[in-house]
Amino acid sequence: MTGIKGFIKGGAKGPTVALLGELDALINREHPQADSITGAAHACGHFAQIAWLIGGAIGLNRVAEKLCGNIALLAVPAEEFISMDFREGLRESGTIRYFGGKQEFIRLNLFDDIDIALMNHAHTDKPVRSTQIIEGYNGFIGKSITFTGRASHAGASPHRGINALNMFHVALSAINAQRETFKDTDAARVHFIITKGGDSVNVVPEEVKIEMFVRANSIKAINGLSGKVDNALKAGALGIGGSVEIKNIPGYMPLVPDDDLYNIWKQNAGRILGNKNIITIPAITASTDMGDVSHIIPAIEPSTGGFAGGMHSKDFRVTDEEMAYIIPAKLYAMTVIDLLKNNGNQAYGIIKGYKKKLTKNRYLKTLDSMFRTEKFSASDLSSTLL
Repeated sequence: MTGIKGFIKGGAKGPTVALLGELDALINREHPQADSITGAAHACGHFAQIAWLIGGAIGLNRVAEKLCGNIALLAVPAEEFISMDFREGLRESGTIRYFGGKQEFIRLNLFDDIDIALMNHAHTDKPVRSTQIIEGYNGFIGKSITFTGRASHAGASPHRGINALNMFHVALSAINAQRETFKDTDAARVHFIITKGGDSVNVVPEEVKIEMFVRANSIKAINGLSGKVDNALKAGALGIGGSVEIKNIPGYMPLVPDDDLYNIWKQNAGRILGNKNIITIPAITASTDMGDVSHIIPAIEPSTGGFAGGMHSKDFRVTDEEMAYIIPAKLYAMTVIDLLKNNGNQAYGIIKGYKKKLTKNRYLKTLDSMFRTEKFSASDLSSTLL
């Protein structure tokens, strides 16, 4: 529901390049800087992203009149795909349509006037100042799952109950039994949290709620894996005799970075960090809604250091303030300058060479097609068989 978009106007007409930073946090109550009420903590470097955005803007504002084109500055919320029940409530009220911030920005036409997008991320535990050239990210589909059984006294009359927690136990076993069918080349990941496991230890759990991600490196693989998982969830309900509701929610598209745009980033990183500290790594299995942006305009999301500890963990921290805050801001500004100097020739070249994966309308239709709610009840199947 939040977000800011601003512009720095260049001295002549030309393409528009966007710098992005994320307004976001995670629930990580054990982090020493976690909010005492919500448990939210910046354990993924989003605070630094805003520093890069502001720092890049300060530098670019001083030379903008020499550039051919404009710079869009976007502070975008809700990249971390969490609190799905809360977001579902916002969707049902009509406040949002999609769960990711950049997805909403695309829907609200905030990328319509942008030709190229730059986004950076934090990385940790590198002993030297460095940047990583990440060759891609996974996409995913989100699932909000509710198993429903029947409550009963867990000690005196468990035979009268239908245990919803046992339904998920059976479903999870079925998912794990399918893992041998997951192709290595799809980079598959299936993971979850239980947000409700029952109401009282002396009551057979009647309702169990789960949030789950199914990740892979292509839309085709995501859909195939999602179908297998849904079958396993239904098997859990059938095996124990209850019901399950599966809400499939469009997650993020796999990120396909633009190589020509990466080359400009690498040239500038070499000037500051040295070429030996530019590290190219294969596609990773994490996900980002920058993947959605990369399907409609040229985009990249490298990463830079200055941090230590595990990403999303209680020990995430800044170890090198210049690397964490200042150097990425310089890389933002330098890359934009290269794109928009000399009549914007490099920017125009990237735009011309970009192969659009989806039109905006097709992209939105693809997301909408992923919204699907399915209800399955063992009693319905039993009556059909009888």
